[in-house]
This record gives sequence, C-alpha cells and structure tokens, in this order.
Amino acid sequence: MISVTILTKNSEARLAQCLDALKGFDEVIVLDNGSTDQTLAIARQYANVCVHEHPFIGFGKMRNLSVSFCKNDWILWVDSDEVLDPILIQNIQNLSLNPNHLYRFLRKQYYNGKYINGAGWGNDKVTRLFHKKSTQFNDKDVHEGLNTKGLQVVDIEGVIHHYSYETADQLLAKMNYYSTLFAVQNQHKKGTHPVIAYFKKTFHFWNYYLLKKGFLYGYEGYLISYCNAQGAFFKYMKLYEMNQKEKS
Repeated sequence: MISVTILTKNSEARLAQCLDALKGFDEVIVLDNGSTDQTLAIARQYANVCVHEHPFIGFGKMRNLSVSFCKNDWILWVDSDEVLDPILIQNIQNLSLNPNHLYRFLRKQYYNGKYINGAGWGNDKVTRLFHKKSTQFNDKDVHEGLNTKGLQVVDIEGVIHHYSYETADQLLAKMNYYSTLFAVQNQHKKGTHPVIAYFKKTFHFWNYYLLKKGFLYGYEGYLISYCNAQGAFFKYMKLYEMNQKEKS
C-alpha cells in the first residue's frame, strides 16, 4: 500500500483537483502550516485524507514530519498544485515495488493554465515515490530532496501536471519567499557581494530567455525569465545583507 503526503498553505486554488486525482490511494496525509483560506475545509471533504497542522520548520523537515504520520511504508509525495494523470496513477498502482528503488516521473509546468516548456520550466523528471525505511528527505529549508545514496532511480511512464502560478503576483511572492529561505539557509556558509548578485541576475535572465527558449512563450516566457533572474539577484543580495549585519 502507498501513502501520499502533501504540504499545504493557502492551497485552495488547485487542492481539490489534486485530491480528486488521488482518490484511489487509501491514505493521503495533508500537513498544513497556517492556511487562512479554505484549504483545510477542502481537504477534510475527502474520506481518504487525514489532516495535520504544524508551524513551518523548513521544507525538508516538514516533508519528513509528514512521512512520520503515514501508516504505509511506501510514500508518494505530491505538491498541492500538482495533478497526477490517470496513466501515471495506474502505472504506480501496478508497480512491483522494490525498497532499493526510487521512482521518478515526468513533470510538465503550467502558467495560468498555459503549458510552458522553456524559460527554465522545461519538462523535468522528479523523484517522488520511495520506501520510508530506505531513505528520507534532507533538512534543507528550500530545494529539499531525497537522499539517493545506494538506491537506483527508475523512470515510470506518466505525467505530473504542475500548475505552479496563475499570476505575476504569485511569481513575485514565491520569488521573495524562496530567496529569503535561501539566504537564511546559507548565512555563514556562503560569501557574496552586490556585484555578484548583479551578474547572477544578468546571466540568469539571458540564460532563461534565450538559451532556455523563454522567448518562444510570449509574455509568459519573458515574465518567468525575468522573475527567475530577479530571484537569483535577491537570493544573493539578502544573503549579503545578512552576512554584513552579522559582522557589524
């Protein structure tokens, strides 16, 4: 049997669509950290969903905490703005699961419902199914991931549809949030300077817009490329400020 874990905070926009796709799993753990919208009410409408609440302690630690609530040994972790297609779900449920394997799926990205395959949002493969006695998440506050040492990664046919952003406001809010988490996570560990932040921003914009073909996706491609570049800039500017304040 497989348990599904989902972290939520103000996730009402796509949560019902996400949970509808997961009705075939006997247990879905929703771990919420302070939602003020209808997220909890939506989650509690599903018979296979168990809701837990906890203050945010970093993404890696939150994911490990969500796993601790699961009754099954096999864990499928999903974001609240992701929807698994039926073929992927069928293939997951038909797997002969091996504890020494991690299972990886294709993920497609969408902005305001529009499929984007550029600007750093190209199709990527994400490792999402694992045995909880074989591995766990690292403790990173942001860009967390599973420890893969000694395990074989196996690709499974099917797609996760990721509806990550609907508006520029959401892009900017997430950029601001993640850049702060990056700075906190790397304080005392990385050195930087405003000049480095500037060159990071410039390189990332042209990388995303030209080399990664953001220009093929109209204003959305430009917006995503620009916000990615600004994210790189503010990650290092915030880190610089934190390091400077520590010295003073």
